[in-house]
Formats: sequence, C-alpha cells, structure tokens
Amino acid sequence: MDKNEMMNKVFHQLALDYNCLPEDFLKDEIIFTEAKELEGRRPYPFFTPRLELITFGSGVVVNASGDIIDRAKSIFKNKSAFEIFNMPFVCGVNPYFLPNLSDRPILRHTEGFEFKFIEKSEISKLYSQKGFELALQYDVHSLHPEQLAVVVITKDTIVGVASAVSECKTLWQINVDVLPQFRGNNLATTAVSMLTNEVLKRGYVPYYSTSIDNIFSLRVAAKSGYLPSWAHCYRTRMDLLNV
Repeated sequence: MDKNEMMNKVFHQLALDYNCLPEDFLKDEIIFTEAKELEGRRPYPFFTPRLELITFGSGVVVNASGDIIDRAKSIFKNKSAFEIFNMPFVCGVNPYFLPNLSDRPILRHTEGFEFKFIEKSEISKLYSQKGFELALQYDVHSLHPEQLAVVVITKDTIVGVASAVSECKTLWQINVDVLPQFRGNNLATTAVSMLTNEVLKRGYVPYYSTSIDNIFSLRVAAKSGYLPSWAHCYRTRMDLLNV
C-alpha cells in the first residue's frame, strides 16, 4: 500500500460517514452536508440534533442534522477553520493519525518481555484479563470487533495489549493499554508498531486516535511512526447554539 492508496481509502470512508465527496476534504473552504445514515457508514450511534466538524488542515466539512443545518450555516458563514474549531460550543476535538509509510520505525524489543500476535478467534479470551479498558472492548457483541491484537507478556503475565478494531471494510483503529507499573519501558510503542505493520501487510489502513490531553498516548503515536492527519469534533454544546 502506498500513500495515495491509503489516503483514497480514508477519504472514501469518511465521505460515507459525513455525506460528502472524497475530494471535499482537500478543499480550502467550509462545506456543509446533512447528516445521514448512508450504507457503509461506520456503525456509531446516530442521534439528533447532530453537529460534527472534520478538517484535514485546509477547509472544514460541517456535518449537521437537518434540524440545525441552517443554524450552522448562519453561525459558520465567512469563518476560517481556526475560528470554527475555537468557537465556545466546540468542546470535543480529537486528533487522528495515519502511519508514515515511507519511514517505519525499527522494532526493538525490550529484554524480559515477549510480544505475541492474537487472532480474532482468540481475542475474546483476553476479556478475562482486567485493566486493559483502553485496548479491549470486553464485548463479544460489538459492531466493530477486535480483529487482531498484540499482547505483551512477562513472567507468564499479560502486562500490555494493543488491538486493531475493524470499524468498516477498510479502516482498522489501533488501541493500546499497558498496566501502570510497566509503563515507560517502550512496550506500547513496540506493540503498536508491530500491530501497525501487520495491519498494513493485510491490506487495511490502521489509524490511531487519542484525547488531545493524553500526552503519553500522543508520544506513543509519534514514536510508533504515526503522523497527524485530521481533526474531528465529535461533541458540541447544543445549548450554546440555542437549538
């Protein structure tokens, strides 16, 4: 997979999620689309009123439910991307990362720790291991199940897990968690790097996301060879919109 193929897959999936054209994400303008449950959309809850924002650094795609789209247009008219993402009712913005395909990190395992791949059919057995809520869903009925995982083992004990969740046919989200007493040993970085390489080898696009205030997780993304690619506002204060 090269960068063009990767970005095409990302743009096409996000276009289904936000009811726009793939090329809209590269336009230096504010584009308004009505939120709809299109076939192929990632299976996340659909609620109204709804207002989401997404930017790849130039313009912004504003995805709003039909009941508030006119209000959104009046508020965002003639605004820049910077102004929109810094409005007082925008309160849930997360960065999203894609792998740097031209410069993958060299894997260096930490002495005393074993890293092992776990396939989908065996992942539910990990649910008996507690303490990995950032990496595992603990839900055998999830609409976007874990497809692949890397476990970190020392002295026959699992101390870290990285998982790849299939949210759609092309994109797999990478999640990771390490028990607090074992953090700082490069375990998360190694597990995420291994998992990323394997997901790419299987033809899927891995992506990484975390809370903007989780500095440790942001460092893992950078050390694992991920680059910031887009920002998504998934939560807004509707009461401040007067709707």
